[in-house]
Parts: sequence; structure tokens; C-alpha cells
Amino acid sequence: MLQWRSPLLVSAAANCSLRARKVINTVNSVIPRSGLPFTMGEYSSRQKRVLDTANNAGIDATMIAAHGHLRYLTGYHGGGGYFGPFVLILTPGHAPVYLAREYEVQSVRDESCVGELDGYAHLHEFASVCADRLRKLGLHNKRAGMELGCWNLARADVMALQAELLELEVVDANKIIARVSAVTADVELKAMRDAMAVNELAIRTFQSALREGVSEMEIAELINERVSALGASPVILVSFGFGDRNELPHERPSAHQLSFNEPAMIEVGGVKDAYVGALVRSAVLGRHAETEAVHALAEEAVEAAIVAARPGATAGEFDCAVRGVVERSGRADGFRHRTGYQVEASWNDSLEPEAKDIIEKGMAFDTPIILFSENGCLFGCSEKILATERGGEPLSTTSHELLKA
Repeated sequence: MLQWRSPLLVSAAANCSLRARKVINTVNSVIPRSGLPFTMGEYSSRQKRVLDTANNAGIDATMIAAHGHLRYLTGYHGGGGYFGPFVLILTPGHAPVYLAREYEVQSVRDESCVGELDGYAHLHEFASVCADRLRKLGLHNKRAGMELGCWNLARADVMALQAELLELEVVDANKIIARVSAVTADVELKAMRDAMAVNELAIRTFQSALREGVSEMEIAELINERVSALGASPVILVSFGFGDRNELPHERPSAHQLSFNEPAMIEVGGVKDAYVGALVRSAVLGRHAETEAVHALAEEAVEAAIVAARPGATAGEFDCAVRGVVERSGRADGFRHRTGYQVEASWNDSLEPEAKDIIEKGMAFDTPIILFSENGCLFGCSEKILATERGGEPLSTTSHELLKA
């Protein structure tokens, strides 16, 4: 769903005489610990595949705004893009052009593979700066593909651009990058495995630290202490809870302490070059019959996912194989989310009922099977699975079985 911004911002773009400065043909400087995680050739190859896919769809220019997709195609982390849209323009016969806020130009210059940048200072200038660049590229009356389902591209931004370029035809290109990035390259797979190694350290730390009276925050701090000692980036604690706090999805660590006969669940993501080795693991200190039963079902569903991740199957067939395990148990109401996600540098297409996309060798999926118990407690496990000719290969070596501490 597109976001709405105030119509005042759209009208301001037409009325304001201030034009953004342009920062064009910049040269990368050398700043410590900046630069690209992969080679220029890798990014050029990705961009070419986007151009080829867009051309086959009859699109003259592809305008990418999703943060994860921008990182996939340029290397820039996208952290400055939450104030306004950052857009990469790809069109045949011309070098890529990056539109970004002037405040962030230095970061974009040093952490992306793009040498040609246009800057805008204020949100209401985005449309005019973007329109100027499209005119220079001869695209003002062409067919432009934009990621209309992207959360950081507001409907007001698109409307303002169309008000500047009345002949521009905007079409939805939401699936273009997903198709290009679906199959992981060797460098991506290595990053995923490195991220998973960090993740497994976090999981082992979580498991070994469980004892009566320990708090969520104490374990979280211990995890990042050990990860930091390894020289890795801090992990992402997607969700972490003890006892009744597992009724809260995506809950962050608190001072709450673990009691005997309580469950504990962690969803953690080790990170390497923006690739996240997401993993869900659960434990029970003592016994907890309700969550133990839920976890047994989640384990069975995850094992079905490993079998189902085979080249040639559809995403819908994958979903059916996994979801069917839960439905046959009579607990269908406890499965309230997607079966999984096709992943690379960003969360991507979902594995959902009746999806027609074909699984290919080299695709990777995150499958968090987190189920609701009858009393509303969330519990489960996951695997990141690589589709291979032999079937699904979990990238983790840490057992997804319930730990009984």
C-alpha cells in the first residue's frame, strides 16, 4: 500500500522557486571502512540483468526506490533514505544515476558503485530534480517502471513527478528486482554462510546462558559481547522473550527474568554485508507442556519445508507442503503468517498460498514457523534453506529441536 503525504508538499513542489543543487559525476574518495562489499563487476552484472528484464517488460527506465533493492544494485546501505525517496535510475545506453538527499551524498558516493548523482535538499524538490534528470535522459515521455508497492516511495512523490512530466507513463515494476535477485550468486551465498556462523554463536550463547533468574537483557548483552569479540557486526534481535512475554510478536529484550517451567524463544539475525542469517530457536527451562506441543508441530513443519524446497516446485506448492502439516494437526488457526520469504540482501517475495513463482536451484528461503498456542503464546523454530539439486539444504548446523534446559 502506498503511503500518503500531505498534498501541501505536492503543491509546494510546483510553487517553490528553489531548485536543488546537482552533484554530478562524483569521484569516490577513500574513507576508512567504506566502500563496496563486492566487486564493481558484480554490481554491473546485477544492473544489466535488471535492464534486460525491464526491456522484456517494455519498460524504458527502471526507477528503484526500495532500500534493500538499492543496496543489492549499488552497495549503498540506504540508511539516509527514510526522510525522502532515494531513487536509482537505470536506462539502456546511460550510466546509472542516483537521486539522493544532499545531506547523504557523501555516503552514497563512498558506499555505492554509482558515480553520477543528483542531490535535492528538501522533500518537495524531489519531483523537480527527478523530472529534470528524466528530461536529460530523453525519458520524459517514455515508460518508467517504479516500485509502487515500496514502503518508502509515497504516492505523493509519484503524483508530484507525474505533475512535472505529463507525458510520462508510470507502470508498476515491483517484481523486477525480485526476479533478478532470486537466485543467489556465490558471493551472496558466502555472505549468508558467514552471517549464519555469527548467528550460531548467538544461538549457542543464548542456550548456554539459560538459568533461573537470568534476564532477557543480560543474555542479549552477552550475545553481542561475544559477537563483538569475534569482530562481527552486532546481531539483530528480531524477537526475544521469556514466559508470557512470548505472547508479544517482535518483542525486544527487557529486564524480565526467566522462571522455572517457562519457555524462551529468540529470533536473531547475524549480519554480513547486509545478508542476514535469520534463525529462530526455542527452549524450555524445566517443562511447559503447552509450548512443547506447539514446538513439536513447528519442527515437523520446518522439516517439511526442507523437503519442499526443490527446484521445479512452485512457491504455492512449498507453502501447501508446510502449511498442510499444521492444518492436519487441527491447529490451523495458530499459523497466522507467511510460510517464508525468498531472501537475499532484503526481504523479498513471500511463500504464500497459490503463489505461482517457480523455485530454482540457488534460491534461498527463510522459514520462520512460529505458531500461536491456544493461550496465545508464540513458539517455534526456523531454518534458512538453500534450494539445491538434492533438495533443501539448511544453512544452519544448529539443531532446530527444542532445547530442554
